[in-house]
Amino acid sequence: MSSENSSLLARLILTCVTLMTVTVAADEAPFVVVLGTAQDAGFPQAGCRKACCAKVWNDPDARRFATSLAVVDPKTKQRWLFDCSPDFREQLRLLDTKSGASAGEPLDGIFLTHAHIGHYAGMIHLGREVMGARAVPVHAMPRMRSFLANNGPWSQLLALKNIQLTPLKKQAAVRLNDRITVTPLLVPHRDEFSETVGFVIAGPSRSVLFLPDIDKWSKWKTPIETVLAKVDIAYLDGTFYANGEIPGRDMSQIPHPFIEESLSRLAKLPAAQRAKVRFIHLNHTNPALQPGSAAARTIRSAGSNLAEQGEMQGL
Repeated sequence: MSSENSSLLARLILTCVTLMTVTVAADEAPFVVVLGTAQDAGFPQAGCRKACCAKVWNDPDARRFATSLAVVDPKTKQRWLFDCSPDFREQLRLLDTKSGASAGEPLDGIFLTHAHIGHYAGMIHLGREVMGARAVPVHAMPRMRSFLANNGPWSQLLALKNIQLTPLKKQAAVRLNDRITVTPLLVPHRDEFSETVGFVIAGPSRSVLFLPDIDKWSKWKTPIETVLAKVDIAYLDGTFYANGEIPGRDMSQIPHPFIEESLSRLAKLPAAQRAKVRFIHLNHTNPALQPGSAAARTIRSAGSNLAEQGEMQGL
């Protein structure tokens, strides 16, 4: 073989090895999985026979679980859940599928945003009547920890050592392993039983903001634009599209930033910043839940998007 051919062969081998290394590295990168995109009650919602839910009752593929994320590290085979919704059973199965895990493989921890039913009620499945989990770390803020410790059936999960409570402090990063950190951000919300937080999840290459519930952007001392500039993807509260969405109900009693308000506020940002936004936690009345709706088209034409159940984003 000539020296020229030998050199060419060496370069080809080096290229193949490099491509294999990059592929393996990409396969081992941590990632986020969206396990649900609907408001606490899921979509369709119990008891709803209105047009927003009517077709979905007969179309299982159109249904959406309550909002929840998971973080997966394929390298260490670790998995963490962010909010534990009433749809936990199906969501754990979805997580098993997306992470390539065997059914029944334990969770390495759960992070809770607050004490509204869609964000913690799924923990009932960790008890002895179902999974009989063993000391699953539940990361929670002080009032949230107190709520769980002093109210059944959550106190029973503690007594039987199905879970163990792990303290969170606002803006204090928690290191999950040598590649992933989680930082809670305290936000204003209807805090009847606990405070409310969002989370910044940071991996080796990218970071994700998970903020499914907040009252109004104007009530938060930290401008959303400031946080948005520091992350790569932002799952933001999109509960309601516009005021008047629930006829006969004073929507000021259930404050959230209407998607219309968010789009207006973010309109002056560069396209790259607006493109980070993926609205999540959509109420069953939200027209953006309907595929091809004018609301969904408006969101996309404004340069933002809607979270999709089952989507995966690298960290």
